Amino acid sequence: MREQEIRQLIKMVEESDIESLEIRRFFRTIRITKRASGNHNGSSTTSNLIDIPVPQPQVQPTPAPRPEATAPTEPAKESAPPEATNLVEVKAPMVGTFYRAPSPSAPPFVDVNKTVSTGDVLCIIEAMKLMNEIEAELSGRIAKILVENGQPIEYGQVLFLIEPS
Repeated sequence: MREQEIRQLIKMVEESDIESLEIRRFFRTIRITKRASGNHNGSSTTSNLIDIPVPQPQVQPTPAPRPEATAPTEPAKESAPPEATNLVEVKAPMVGTFYRAPSPSAPPFVDVNKTVSTGDVLCIIEAMKLMNEIEAELSGRIAKILVENGQPIEYGQVLFLIEPS
């Protein structure tokens, strides 16, 4: 709000019978209050202008991945064989949080070099508090796991590389 508009509002409040005026615009609040200045007849007034910032909505941070859940993924990446040229990408079908195991204390669904069949569960993607199992669409060997446990993922992000059998 510009200074000229604020001055006009103060003048209107002083000339009217209202005691206060509050206007909210773009996360800011302007309050104009009229008070008697010690004169008992109420004819003389003063105005106060208070600029009160309105709190903006807070975005909740995503929780950090559990350290005990991410530790097993590191050795698996180091033991990966050299990449083949015929690898098939398994992409995320949704946005969410990637989990390699059904619970923090459970073993992962798959590891590097493990052979999977069509329909085997590869991972879980949590989206809107729902756990969605992602299944293998082909048989083959897991060549590489490209996502860390507990990591947020995007739609279409490559999760695994599978060497078809």
